[in-house]
Amino acid sequence: MSRLHDAFARARAQNRAAFVAYLCAGDPDFDTSLAACRALVENGVDVLELGVPFSDPLADGLTNQLAAQRALASGMTTARVFELVRQLRTFSTVPVVFYTYYNLVFTNGVDAYVAAAKAAGVDAMLTLDLPPEEAGDVTAACRQHGLDTVFIVAPTTPDARMAKIAQAATGFIYYVSREGVTGVRDRVAGNIPEAVKRIRAHTALPVAVGFGISTRAQVAEVAAHADGVVVGSALVNCIRDHLGAPGKITSRLAAVASELAAGTRRAG
Repeated sequence: MSRLHDAFARARAQNRAAFVAYLCAGDPDFDTSLAACRALVENGVDVLELGVPFSDPLADGLTNQLAAQRALASGMTTARVFELVRQLRTFSTVPVVFYTYYNLVFTNGVDAYVAAAKAAGVDAMLTLDLPPEEAGDVTAACRQHGLDTVFIVAPTTPDARMAKIAQAATGFIYYVSREGVTGVRDRVAGNIPEAVKRIRAHTALPVAVGFGISTRAQVAEVAAHADGVVVGSALVNCIRDHLGAPGKITSRLAAVASELAAGTRRAG
C-alpha cells in the first residue's frame, strides 16, 4: 500500500472523508511556502496537492493563476519544487500529489521528471492537460518508479469514457464538480451524489471531489458522499490576503485548515 492509499484507508476507517488541500509550490516564496505546507499538514490535512507553477495554466482560476505568478516571480523552478518536497519530507510523511501540466513533464524528459519526483518524495501525479489516451509515457514512468496516477472526471464525462479514465488511474479519481476553472463558489454543485455513484460503478479507487469547495459546511456536504474533499482557492486566499506577513499566513492557514478538516467527519 502506498502512502496515498493509506491516507484514504485511514480516513475511511475513521468514518470521514480525506481532506485534500491544494497550494501552489513556492507561493509567495520558497520559505513561506514550506511554512504554509507545514501549517496544513499539522492541522488536519490528509493529502497535500502541490501545484507546480506554470506560466500558461488551463484549469486554474484567477486565484491560482496569481499564486503561480507569485511563485514564478520569486524564482521557483522545477528543481526548486523538488527541493520544496525534499524539505517537506524532513518533517512530514503526508502524501504529496503533484498538480502539474504535461509541458513541464515533457520538457524535462518524462522518465527523468517522474524519477526526480519520486526521489524527492512525491507520491502521485495529476497532469491536468493529459488525457489517458495520450498518457502512456507518463503512466509507464509512474509505474516504473512507483508513483500513483490521478486522472480527472468532469460533469460532462460519459460513462464509456469513465471506464478508460478509471483504468489509467492508480491513486484516486478527481471529480471536478463544476465545468470551468478553480475558484471559491457560494454553493457546491448539486449533482455530486449521482456523479460519485456513477464513477464508483467503474472503479474501486477513492473518489475525491473538488472545484468550488471553500467552507466547512460545503466540505461536510461533499464528505457525505465522496472519499475525499479537495479545497484549494480558499487556502490560497489565506496567502494572498497576508502577503508580506508570513506569520499571519501560517496562523490563518492553520485555523482555516483545522476548521475545514472538522467538516470531513460524517455523522453516525
